[in-house]
Amino acid sequence: MRVLIAGSSGLLGQGLTSRLTADGHQVVRLVRREAKGSDEQPWDPYVGRLDPSVVESADVVVNLGGSPTAGNPHSKKWAEAMMNSRVTTTLVLAEAIAESDSKPAYLAQNGIAYYGDHGSTVLSETADSRGDALLTRVSRAWQEAAEPAIEAGARVCVLRTAPVLDKAAPPLQQLLPLFKLGLGARLGSGRQSFPVMSLRDWVSAAAFLATESEASGLFNFCCPDTPTNLEFTDALANAVGRKARLWAPAAILRPAAGAMAPELLGSVNARPAALLDAGYDFRDPDIEAILATALP
Repeated sequence: MRVLIAGSSGLLGQGLTSRLTADGHQVVRLVRREAKGSDEQPWDPYVGRLDPSVVESADVVVNLGGSPTAGNPHSKKWAEAMMNSRVTTTLVLAEAIAESDSKPAYLAQNGIAYYGDHGSTVLSETADSRGDALLTRVSRAWQEAAEPAIEAGARVCVLRTAPVLDKAAPPLQQLLPLFKLGLGARLGSGRQSFPVMSLRDWVSAAAFLATESEASGLFNFCCPDTPTNLEFTDALANAVGRKARLWAPAAILRPAAGAMAPELLGSVNARPAALLDAGYDFRDPDIEAILATALP
């Protein structure tokens, strides 16, 4: 199959490109510079520059584009860039798919923050979206941007992705030095659910939807057994051979974390019901297995 990927330079994009290539598929990467080979195609979503033939010739289009989530949570510019980059790239590709004759499948990246704080309620893909937290608002607009492709009849998979844990990327990249020093801490009550996923499961699940499954719709990309913040904290501390006896009170975290505070203190007890129903078999179903994979 011919797979067109936007955002291929990031951790997820690199992993998916390697996996698809190893499986014998042809991957073409959309890049915002001059192409350096036949496996690259230039585009500029912010001025609507995209060669329609590139989309027309694809079997699957994957959008992983977007500015980093990590940044200054008190910065309006950072928040605007996060919103605009995700919505713009998703919409440009969705409209190109809608206008094409071939109607390639579309895997549109999204965020598990779509749901907002639901407490301990178990959330499948049919759950509603609540609140006005920044990442929740971003995820709503991000999802809406894929609508042109859906309305045109293309097979569309919206990937509501939880934090992907790998030592080479946030949040583990920032947390590991603290936990290795014995400075790991539960956040707030610690009872809030914190959905996560291993890198290898994210890559395998995305490849599965792109090339092996005909499923479409909304997909929670998270492990089946979502940990609480306390369970995550204890598991990471154990993984590095230390204790986590510290506590970061909510009253301190809220002003310090700014727009990201709801992601630290809110609870999203998500389950990957649609992925499981589609036949995907998780290799890392819980936090202990994920950390064992992420921290070899």
